[in-house]
Amino acid sequence: MEIEIENEIETEINKRDDEIGKKEPSKTTEKKRIRLTVAYDGTNYSGWQLQPNGITIEEVLNRELTRLLGEEIKVIGASRTDAGVHAMGNIAVFDTVTRIPAEKISYAMNTRLPEDIRIRKSEEVALDFHPRHCNSEKTYEYMIWNHSFANPLLRLYSKFCYYFLDIPSMQKAADVLVGTHDFQSFCSAGSQAETTVRTVTGITVERDPKEPCIVRIRVKGKGFLYNMVRIISGTLLEIGMGLRKAEEMEGILASCDRSKAGPTAEAKGLTLKEIRFLDEPENEDTKSMN
Repeated sequence: MEIEIENEIETEINKRDDEIGKKEPSKTTEKKRIRLTVAYDGTNYSGWQLQPNGITIEEVLNRELTRLLGEEIKVIGASRTDAGVHAMGNIAVFDTVTRIPAEKISYAMNTRLPEDIRIRKSEEVALDFHPRHCNSEKTYEYMIWNHSFANPLLRLYSKFCYYFLDIPSMQKAADVLVGTHDFQSFCSAGSQAETTVRTVTGITVERDPKEPCIVRIRVKGKGFLYNMVRIISGTLLEIGMGLRKAEEMEGILASCDRSKAGPTAEAKGLTLKEIRFLDEPENEDTKSMN
């Protein structure tokens, strides 16, 4: 199927090149906006956003889309994940005048992208759709390998902790953070946010029922501050290890003082699982991707 779609797309590209070669006035092509659902292993990248001294996810997408479509493309991402952070469902949009059907762009891109980046879905959206300016909920997951010895197979995707973690205490502390609060205590210096008030819609701390050595902290919210989920995870880890009590979380939150919270957990344990647009119906395709 991928080969057939690739051949169709190459035909469209050849038609475009032929029109350019004839040097005849071409008809105006209508602009459209394409939304991509992007998955990536962030290990070898300096985050999402363009950086002067490191390769990024945004840079790779811009380069390969430009080559594929024959026009300069600049994507707009919904979440600017940090260096080393992974994603299963980040969102990006771009404008194009290509005649290639939106749903086929994902197939063509995946033959060009490096193995650690994949487009899970491509679709046309309204021209005024902006992934950072609409009503959405993001889900992040922080994974911990909780065992006496590290797991080499998960070394790039989890935080290793050899203390046995007290999950009920971690969950008790996490419950304090649910709701709309000032999360300044959980924001790294350098944030350019106008306000540190954010809404967390849910936090769960669970052991994997099939692999109890894996602990997952899942955080859902309308938006997050710089390093917010990683600092929450680092604080919950200290509570799970017994270095803090669950009852301390209320004071940490109320203090609005970054020094009162725990360390920023390692980036490699964090994955952006999903961005859900609340004004859109959740279809079966979306459910099956999570």
